[in-house]
Amino acid sequence: MIIPLERQSSKAVYLQIRDRISRLIKSGVLKPGDKLPSIRALALSTQVNKLTVIEAYSVLEADGLIHARQGAGYFVSKPTIACPQPATTFAPPQDVIVSERQGGSFFNVIMSSLDARHHSGTIDFSSGFPLDSGLEDLQRIARRAVKQMAEALFHYDVPQGQLTLRQQISRMLVQRGLEVTPENLIVTNGSQQGLSLAINYYVNPGDWVIVESPTYHGALSILSYRGARVIGIPMTAEGMNLELLEQYLYTHHPKLIYTVSTMHNPTGVTTPQSHRQQLLRLAERYGCAILEDNAYEGLNFQPVPAPIKALDRHDCVTYLGTFSKTLMPGSRVGYMVVTGKNYQPFVERKLLGDLHTSTVSQAIISEYLASGHYRRRLSYLQSHLLQSRNAMLSALEHYFPLEASWTVPDGGLFLWVHLPDSLPIKSICQKAFSQNVLATDGKAFFPDEQGYPAMRLNFSHTPEEIERGISVLGKLLKDALAG
Repeated sequence: MIIPLERQSSKAVYLQIRDRISRLIKSGVLKPGDKLPSIRALALSTQVNKLTVIEAYSVLEADGLIHARQGAGYFVSKPTIACPQPATTFAPPQDVIVSERQGGSFFNVIMSSLDARHHSGTIDFSSGFPLDSGLEDLQRIARRAVKQMAEALFHYDVPQGQLTLRQQISRMLVQRGLEVTPENLIVTNGSQQGLSLAINYYVNPGDWVIVESPTYHGALSILSYRGARVIGIPMTAEGMNLELLEQYLYTHHPKLIYTVSTMHNPTGVTTPQSHRQQLLRLAERYGCAILEDNAYEGLNFQPVPAPIKALDRHDCVTYLGTFSKTLMPGSRVGYMVVTGKNYQPFVERKLLGDLHTSTVSQAIISEYLASGHYRRRLSYLQSHLLQSRNAMLSALEHYFPLEASWTVPDGGLFLWVHLPDSLPIKSICQKAFSQNVLATDGKAFFPDEQGYPAMRLNFSHTPEEIERGISVLGKLLKDALAG
């Protein structure tokens, strides 16, 4: 491949390479499936540094025009799948769930998903795992990270996390609208540990806690073990119903509001700026802390508002983030933003819980951030997840019954399907599993499993897997309605 470059041009060389390859793809000269020159070969033919070619290929990946295959190189992608439904039809019942005794199926859901990974051919729509591709540089990055940290492996580290990593995370969060210093950050074993630390800090047995309904089932299980009483405020297309929220803030005096403000788990809803401002004002007015869980930050297809924590001037909000959904769940690296008087008690609790987060895991994440690979990883995920989301929306329209409605998330891993009341969802999920499709009854995401019929579907699969899995679920749903 010959790519003429204008060395005197004001346009960066990597963008010139991107533009040339983009034109070849869009004109049909390069067709889906065609292999591109290796990084080394293109660098030699154009007489540029290999990093310049890597940058050009990364931008093309972000544009959805090419993709990498582990050990094989870069290939031209199939044309972008259009979004068939631009707006959500999500309009669920607005019923508050007040639960004094919590149950929870989080353990069973997680174990089912983990077991499914050992059965080849199973399409797992129930999991919270991200794409497991696009990490071709992992071994090289890990070796470099461990080499740099070799001496530190023979000592305990500080409980709040390595300073270099906290500095890198703070710079990343500033770019997302959250001004934070390393002294406000605590590195955790995934956001799940942060969730547990925060709930056990703010909530005593018997205290009321407000959650979105539906919400992350892992949080419900932690609240159950803590002995909390839970109020599930129904979700709307823009987030938690704030009128109902204020009623229960006034009558029940809860200690904590738990919210997933951006790419909500399980619905995929991202709350607008006005909703975030009003939620914070209500919490401050009634003296209630907020736990903001943003596990899916960075996976957005469109710009999103700054976190609620960015508006916080009275240390009302504790913020959680993680690298599990964007890099590797097995790394178990997350973080908390805690300000004011709450910071030191959190650090002490972290120390008593596990001394510190894995030095090796922290070093690998730090190297990803320092080398620029993390930014490219996010671009890769955004491109592929957008394709997958659109593929799932198309499949839902084609295979699911007309009575079903669903959200159209602007990022993340999930969309939420609201189903007719008459459907036996648990039985349908069991039948789907016998056909190698794993889905979860949406009741797992409601306090005390009291919610309406629904499913949370993870769309981080190939379009072919999505087509097959949704066709199986759709037929089962239609058969149940007809029967």
